[in-house]
Amino acid sequence: MNTLRFTAIGLMAAGLLAACQPDAAQKQPAPAASAVSAATGATETKRIAITAIVDHPSLNAIRQGVLDQLKAEGFEEGKNLQVDFQSAQGNPSTATQIAKKFAGDNPDVIVAITTPSAQAVAAATKTIPVVFAGITDPIGAKLIQNWQPSGTNITGTSNHRSMEPDLALMRELLPNLKNIGYVYSPGEANSVSMLNDLREQARKQGLNVVEAPAPTTAQVLTAARSLKGKADVLFTVQDNNVVAAYDSMHKAAMEMKIPLIASDTKSVERGAAAAIGVNDYKIGLESGKMAAQILRGTAAGSIAPTKPTEFELHLNAKFAAEQGLSFSDAIRKRATRVIE
Repeated sequence: MNTLRFTAIGLMAAGLLAACQPDAAQKQPAPAASAVSAATGATETKRIAITAIVDHPSLNAIRQGVLDQLKAEGFEEGKNLQVDFQSAQGNPSTATQIAKKFAGDNPDVIVAITTPSAQAVAAATKTIPVVFAGITDPIGAKLIQNWQPSGTNITGTSNHRSMEPDLALMRELLPNLKNIGYVYSPGEANSVSMLNDLREQARKQGLNVVEAPAPTTAQVLTAARSLKGKADVLFTVQDNNVVAAYDSMHKAAMEMKIPLIASDTKSVERGAAAAIGVNDYKIGLESGKMAAQILRGTAAGSIAPTKPTEFELHLNAKFAAEQGLSFSDAIRKRATRVIE
């Protein structure tokens, strides 16, 4: 068994982990506000359309954050807010159809969660305000040109981050790490962007990345199994096909006794031994703030897109044991959340 020992090289020294209580990731209340129509100017029913490429816990947390923040600011579903949520169920063609429907419905704002859905919405309308949410590389996805106000109908929140903290964690877990197995969907822009960053950062540290493409959720298990004997660790990012089929990643990791590390904290509930990532609910809260501004009359193009500044470390002791790992008391104390 390998025992994780955090050193000064680790993530705390890098200042990347947020100091949060264990239950804060899910249950943080939206910021207090005078949630009354008079205070917000919401005297008429507003309409918001929300879409995501697929349903999974990370994306659902973002959506809940959006709705909670809107409610805190006086826009409450069933009172003065009409909400239309539609999932593409992992199908890009369906995402395009949903985007066209929303464009025809002409809501007051569209919140697009995930890169494929945001790209579809951006292509469907140039006039309806759009808030993208949880997009890893909005510049690479051609949603915005930079991190300044776009001047278009688009703004939003990104979960963009460097691969350095993930690599630091993997090296802490596996001091003899050489090969990183990366399962991803080649058709998802954010996954390709993260792969390029991972390759570059790994190369600088003398590490190798072994790719295993999985274009659909049905191919995730086969892709993960193909890394047997080729990788020392399995690593996943917020690839929607992969996350939607995370039970397959967990199954492969158990079969091969290879540690499974994620870049989204929700995955430690579904098979990953450890993860460093953003708080998806907080991403939703920030997106909700933008949507509320737009509902009050602010132009989307005048609101600067944002990316996270805080990251959390989540651990799952049970999954770690299944994958041949254990955690020291030191890292347990430093973690935002430990699942036994």
